[in-house]
Amino acid sequence: MLGSMPDVETLSINTIRTLCIDAVQQANSGHPGTPMAMAPVVYVLWQEFLRFDPADPIWPNRDRFILSAGHASTLLYSVLHLAGVKAVNRKYETLGELAVPLDDLKSFRQLESRCPGHPEYRWTSGVETTTGPLGQGVATSVGIALASHWLAERYNRPDFPMFNYDVYALAGDGCMMEGISGEAASLAGHLGLSNLCWIYDNNHITIEGNTSLAFSEDVAGRFLAYGWNVQRVSNANDLDLLREAFQRFKQTTDRPSLIIVDSHIAYGAPHKQDTSAAHGEPLGEEEIRGTKRRYGWPEDAKFLVPPEVLDDFKAKLGQRGAKLRGDWMTLFGTYEMQFPELAAETLAIQRREPPKGWDAEIPTFPPDAKGLATRDSSGKVLNAIAKRHPWLIGGAADLSPSTKTRLTFEGAGEIARNSLGGRNIHFGIREHAMGAILNGLALAKLRAFGSGFLIFSDYGRGSLRLAAIMELPVIYIFTHDSIGVGEDGPTHQPVEHLPSLRAIPGLTVLRPCDANEVAEAWRVYHGEKIRSSSSCLEPPGAAHLGPFEVYCGYITQLKSCFSAPSLHRFIPICTVLILSRKTMR
Repeated sequence: MLGSMPDVETLSINTIRTLCIDAVQQANSGHPGTPMAMAPVVYVLWQEFLRFDPADPIWPNRDRFILSAGHASTLLYSVLHLAGVKAVNRKYETLGELAVPLDDLKSFRQLESRCPGHPEYRWTSGVETTTGPLGQGVATSVGIALASHWLAERYNRPDFPMFNYDVYALAGDGCMMEGISGEAASLAGHLGLSNLCWIYDNNHITIEGNTSLAFSEDVAGRFLAYGWNVQRVSNANDLDLLREAFQRFKQTTDRPSLIIVDSHIAYGAPHKQDTSAAHGEPLGEEEIRGTKRRYGWPEDAKFLVPPEVLDDFKAKLGQRGAKLRGDWMTLFGTYEMQFPELAAETLAIQRREPPKGWDAEIPTFPPDAKGLATRDSSGKVLNAIAKRHPWLIGGAADLSPSTKTRLTFEGAGEIARNSLGGRNIHFGIREHAMGAILNGLALAKLRAFGSGFLIFSDYGRGSLRLAAIMELPVIYIFTHDSIGVGEDGPTHQPVEHLPSLRAIPGLTVLRPCDANEVAEAWRVYHGEKIRSSSSCLEPPGAAHLGPFEVYCGYITQLKSCFSAPSLHRFIPICTVLILSRKTMR
């Protein structure tokens, strides 16, 4: 039993810490240090600021929390357990059971546990995106934050703020070092995404030792240059300073926010605090006993959850979240009566359903001996679809004139700092961040596409692979797919890229050979709810080919396959369309 009872805030924070310590120790694998340091931050955020209903973790206007430092996954799992977050199945049905039962925490990192080594989207309810490769979480958060603004501009009406959620991402030193975070932060600052808050755990420790070995830049100065609002919390255990920082974020309306939190990795550990020994391995039984003594915790207790802690989460997050969601659902009921068409669109978005008639204007291309470059025919098909699919948005890494992915129909518009409801996104020369931002848009249920030269798929491969793992219906259009791009030399001539993309599990790769196959490829992609796609466009002119099916990345002339569930189960998840810049003969 606990000795003298601490206040409920301290009790709850130490419960989070000890659950994380015990889970890592029992698995004999994992990272205890960051959860021990960041427990107060996550406690204040979830209990006092996060607009989240544990009973409905997929409520559309919920705030999102992303653990970009995915190696600290027990921190998120412990909070999901204590908050009583309910599990949701693939049909978006709440099951009434906990997303993270205590037994799953006890089997952390074990096969079939709901607590894998790094957070996995679709596997554990309450996990907003798969993280692990550092920097991916914060970069993905930019797409989710952009989606909130986009949804607000299209669907909000006076007195009906249907979409205004905030996005919080917890990052570590590794996330700050990875180039993808800089790419994403630069674009977020440029667009002024004021609903985005990154929390930087500034503990100065990585696996090899102190960050002074390789990292000495002024992070605050860098983010100020990006156009962010930057705050510093000098002590991760000062709850009042944390509250003040989150309140200032909520009051900032013209730019994203970075909160730098100075912390001690493995806070409370008598010998491993502030050392790399707490990064990536268990504390050890003797160190755990010493740590628990410092917390005023029973030394030999394992996975102890005082009932007062569960009551605390129910009274704060549980009640607040239920009211926020209930008020939103009531408002949506009125909105649905006054704006039935807009409401129907929002419901289709949440179900990942395309609008009716989305393919009604897809052109048919007559036989032509000269043919049409497949990037050109793809541009025509894309515009025909997007004109009838309002939530299909995307762009290129500064290459839309070459990849033909610009949406040119009337009203398409541009996404810019003061106009975030357009359809064309200018990602700039940021291929890696583009992929993560596309993932974020797809996680918010928008239909997203991105494009570039096939050779530069190397720059975005990490994000593309995560799209496949998460089963996100992201569409990639890669052009200039041939060594025939001779004028630019070998740096721009893809050789190994097509087979290397096809080697990614869950990635559908199509390389249609004429305009009509391009049209059919878009039909295949656009009909999928959970499959990401990548296409390689190589363009000999030819007569129209009939409906085809995709099997493991190859086109077959089997119309009947569309209704063959045995084959449908094996269609890969993420799709790539590869196109060429000119007609080939």
